[in-house]
Amino acid sequence: MLVEQKPRVINDIDNVSDASNTSNKRAQEKGTKGTESSLQPASTPLARASVAQKHYYASGKSDAGAQSNFAYVESQPASLAVEAAVAIVINGIHYAVLMASPSQLEYLAVGFLFSEGLIQHSHELLDWEVTQLTDVSSLQRFSGSDSFKRNSFESSSFKGSGAANSTIDDDNNLDNSANFDQLTEQLQDYDAYVVELVLNQRCHQRIQAQRRQLAGRTGCGMCGMTGLSQALPSLKAYAKDGACPKPSLDKLLAIRAQVDAMQHTHQLTGAVHAAATMQGEQLYLFEDVGRHNALDKLIGWQLRHKSKINGTGLDRTELDCTELNCVVMTSRLSIELVQKSIRMQLPWLVGMSAPTSTAVRVAERYGLGLAGFLRDNRVTYYAGYS
Repeated sequence: MLVEQKPRVINDIDNVSDASNTSNKRAQEKGTKGTESSLQPASTPLARASVAQKHYYASGKSDAGAQSNFAYVESQPASLAVEAAVAIVINGIHYAVLMASPSQLEYLAVGFLFSEGLIQHSHELLDWEVTQLTDVSSLQRFSGSDSFKRNSFESSSFKGSGAANSTIDDDNNLDNSANFDQLTEQLQDYDAYVVELVLNQRCHQRIQAQRRQLAGRTGCGMCGMTGLSQALPSLKAYAKDGACPKPSLDKLLAIRAQVDAMQHTHQLTGAVHAAATMQGEQLYLFEDVGRHNALDKLIGWQLRHKSKINGTGLDRTELDCTELNCVVMTSRLSIELVQKSIRMQLPWLVGMSAPTSTAVRVAERYGLGLAGFLRDNRVTYYAGYS
């Protein structure tokens, strides 16, 4: 049963004791479904400890030709961001594989479906279940499902260093047992999740029409699209007349300071992006190894909290807290972030790095305010500022 998930303000690295992990173990074994506490098993880390070797010059000089420089070598601990393969299965159809941080996967899935144009409202999602493929037994449980039999979780999706570049071929007839053996071996190197979603019948035709053909890269929000019409969609239905008031420099710098303080996974690893928005005095922040995934999580959070779901049906109550005025990204502003923002009718999108020329042109055409280089004591407005 789908129930309302309470918003999580920040993503913390999970540090849990054996005692606190007991109740979550059952949810992990069965697959997570329908509640925030089971959405992400407490034992799932967003960062893992590793060991690295640092080479450096004591003087700070890096001139390779300077014979007097002596390079020091030092072993040191390192925290590495977890990058997981997340298979999106919709109504039994294997739609896409995302490389993402394994947190808030319901929000990621809902935001991704919205960005793909497959859903317009949260209530179109009837049910969902998250399964972590941790070992042979969990893979066996999933391999017994109808979605696995119809759309095998292809071993090519995890093959080699170019894991996310592999083609998902519906027409191949690999024997499931052989596929299972390959997956079992490859799970030693990958964190893997399956998010199974049930959408209403009205959405089903959209799924088949827009199904992607490639697994998605961590840094690419358009990978796997099969034509220009998918990569460059018409956004006329979302165009706004006139610009919204631009956020002030003081307000944006205050948000930047809070993001820097609350981006815990990035502080540990230096390897994740964030999408953040202010609601009153509260900052809501969503982290992911992919910048487009971080924004999809924020979009999914917004959609899920535009509706209240109870045990007997849907009460579509609009919540004031979900009307967003500005989203701050820790990344550059590329075209897919602008497209997502226009779809969600966001007034302002602000990045800590620069936008691309295409992002600015599209933002200007559809009435999205765009700003970049939010850092130190400045911000640069590119669209919607006049």
